[in-house]
Amino acid sequence: MSSPTLSPEDQARVDRVVNDRVNSVPRKPFRPGLLLGIIVITMILFGGLSYFIAWYVGAL
Repeated sequence: MSSPTLSPEDQARVDRVVNDRVNSVPRKPFRPGLLLGIIVITMILFGGLSYFIAWYVGAL
């Protein structure tokens, strides 16, 4: 199956729309360390909460 190609006029129109300021959003670079830190902190907090609940109801 061949890939569809655009005429030069259509490609120029697509490039103009894609590069328009409305469609381009400046983003910060992805930081996997921050994401990992948030996940670890969340897991520690939920673990502590579950430990407290177990202690409170007398399961520990």
